[in-house]
Amino acid sequence: MNAIQLNELAAIIDKHTANEGTTDSPIPGLQLFKSTVPNLPTPTVFNPSLCLLVQGQKQVLLHNDIYPYTVSEFLVVSVDLPVTGKVTVATPDTPYLALKIDIDVSTLSELLLSMDNSLIQSKSFSRGLNVAKADHVVADSILRMLRMLDTPKDIPVLSSNMMREILYRVLQSEYGHLLASITFKGSHIERISNAIRAIKKDFNKPLTVNSLAEIAGMSVSGFHAHFKTVTSMSPLQFQKQLRLIEARHLMLSENMDAAAAAYQVGYESASQFSREYVRMFGTPPKRDINNLKI
Repeated sequence: MNAIQLNELAAIIDKHTANEGTTDSPIPGLQLFKSTVPNLPTPTVFNPSLCLLVQGQKQVLLHNDIYPYTVSEFLVVSVDLPVTGKVTVATPDTPYLALKIDIDVSTLSELLLSMDNSLIQSKSFSRGLNVAKADHVVADSILRMLRMLDTPKDIPVLSSNMMREILYRVLQSEYGHLLASITFKGSHIERISNAIRAIKKDFNKPLTVNSLAEIAGMSVSGFHAHFKTVTSMSPLQFQKQLRLIEARHLMLSENMDAAAAAYQVGYESASQFSREYVRMFGTPPKRDINNLKI
């Protein structure tokens, strides 16, 4: 990605993000991000997506693994993952600017069917989250899509084709295998994705590794090893993070107290919930929510 592309991307994102934080753009599947100051660690759940950093710097924590990324780098997310993000470099004059493109798996599958993907298949895959450099070809396709924010009448007609082109360009790039693995039937990433969907669907219910291994079509030991390779954590740790992130959301957005939120997400013990909440967020639930509301 060259400086001219970066400057135009930054100008468009800055223009169309009036407020701090996340802006849902009128282009389906595209979000814009802006921060004028470094922020505190923010837990969230990433869906399969491409996150391009245009200005500033950020760190993403996946369990115990830290992924720093900077200007012109992609965060390639292949499966749903609970992560903690932190903007590390941002100022009012040079704010952190980024964008996120949701990956439409059906479009990805259609593209792969029409491509010679032998080279993509030959590459190995490990984590469900990776950092990669965006080349000028991918950047050009993204830039042309973002220009539609200034011509909104074009969005209903052109946006889906432009999203399709972006996915195609990424698949053709040196990190295309990171996306392609999502759709390969029987691949480890596809099997683990099936198990992750089951955890997300019933995250507030008791979890058995045996049933998840069956969903993934793996032995229990093989499933546990591959799950940790992809997500950096065990299935139980994954479920716990989903529960705590959702509980925090319920307390912040729906004014639930800690006990009610704990029960809602599947905890039977309020004291256990409080202990695990402190380990993840650094402060007890009530104090944390009060701080966030200030």
